[in-house]
Amino acid sequence: MAREKPEAAAEAEATPERSYREQLDFLNPIAQPLASRKLTRKLYKCIRKAAKHKQLRRGVKEVQKFINKGEKGITVLAGDTLPIDVYCHIPIMCEDRSLPYAYVPSKSDLGAAAGSKRPTCVIMIKPHEDYQESYDECLEEVSALPLPL
Repeated sequence: MAREKPEAAAEAEATPERSYREQLDFLNPIAQPLASRKLTRKLYKCIRKAAKHKQLRRGVKEVQKFINKGEKGITVLAGDTLPIDVYCHIPIMCEDRSLPYAYVPSKSDLGAAAGSKRPTCVIMIKPHEDYQESYDECLEEVSALPLPL
């Protein structure tokens, strides 16, 4: 019995991730503006580059602190975080300071893109000259997303 559990855990890890369309079933009602599949991939790629250069702010507390301090960047929120109360104030803070933000469907994918084993519900990508082109492309597309009313 005890030996079957680690095998089952390894089997669960080996199963493929959910597709973008399947992840949309688990979204919160407040997950607007939602990044398209293409933009989501670009954001994950930019997050991976930013993680290599340590240009990320990770987690609600840290992102909130640096938004209050006036730091600039793209805020990426996970759309499947429950309860919503954990991070529902972050988009309002971003709008007040004219910071671009977007939702992606999965917090586990967001955490993985940041190089963490744990799921993450909020990440702020800071600009850096080593990945400036990728950052600018993401910034332009995220800024073009329609804001919720």
